[in-house]
Amino acid sequence: MPQHEQPPTTAMPRRALVTGSAGFIGSHLAHTLVKSGTTVIGVDRRDPSDDPTAAANLGTLYGRPGYVHINADLLDCAIDPLLLDADVVFHLAGIPGVRPSWGPQFGDYVASNLLATHRVLEACTRIRVPRLVVASSSSVYGPRDGGASAESDLPQPASPYAVTKLAEEQLCLAYAERAEGPSVLSLRYFTVYGPRQRADMFIHRALRAALTGQPLSLYGDGLQRRDFTYVDDVVAATVAAATTPRAHGVINVGGGSNASLLEVIGIAAGLVGRDLQVRQEHMRNGDVLLTRADSRRARDLLGWQPRVDLHEGLRVHMQALTAQDRHYSRVI
Repeated sequence: MPQHEQPPTTAMPRRALVTGSAGFIGSHLAHTLVKSGTTVIGVDRRDPSDDPTAAANLGTLYGRPGYVHINADLLDCAIDPLLLDADVVFHLAGIPGVRPSWGPQFGDYVASNLLATHRVLEACTRIRVPRLVVASSSSVYGPRDGGASAESDLPQPASPYAVTKLAEEQLCLAYAERAEGPSVLSLRYFTVYGPRQRADMFIHRALRAALTGQPLSLYGDGLQRRDFTYVDDVVAATVAAATTPRAHGVINVGGGSNASLLEVIGIAAGLVGRDLQVRQEHMRNGDVLLTRADSRRARDLLGWQPRVDLHEGLRVHMQALTAQDRHYSRVI
């Protein structure tokens, strides 16, 4: 498809289920959908009434017309009623993180990322939901030789977490092959950052260290490179995946802001006008040296391309952290 052409799109979904709606990406997606007029059923096992992170993520969306929050676990709740009249399911629920997936918590990863997904797929098949958009991860590619990762590349997951994400997307694509199954788009997100990012993620930690002057733990030499993707760009791709009629299969969602961890530290330092204290530690198992997305398929099939560069994204992310700190200082 020539670059100037855009793939055909349909209207925004009338009604959508967002699993993991109290999480980082899920809450941004739910906000965008409701703002666009979509009725959103959000399901998450975190209860905003007693979970501060869930409450902060959902913010004014919780209790607002157009959003219905269901506090439930997909492993054992009744899913079929949540899907009634839904045009699309955005399946973002699951356990993230490479480091904790090694060892005894692996069973939790399997339960949340595979068994819960299986229950969602069975329900989608029974209710005949037309489309499922599932959040996958660039971690399924594993170690790269320096080139950009394309969807046709052989996955080589290097952590238990990455294994579960690859298995999850393959399970979804298997269901899509059935005549009664939903159309499936599996989006391989590349290192998503932005306001409300998890506190254990590198960019959040770097910005927090810049603001507070506290030391930043750097695992490895900092030369590892990531394709950083701003959360608003990820949401735009995710919505496009629901509304374009002909796309299916696996699609990379990468921000095009490929940078080293040391470069991120440099930008964070520039935003506050002082150097960061860095405490170097051993590289963690499962970390890879490079992620870089070949995003041509997203451009051609979804009409999507990233709009927020790393400098601007980090600036907005830091502003959000500063505002959050002011809010909590007033509360205390």
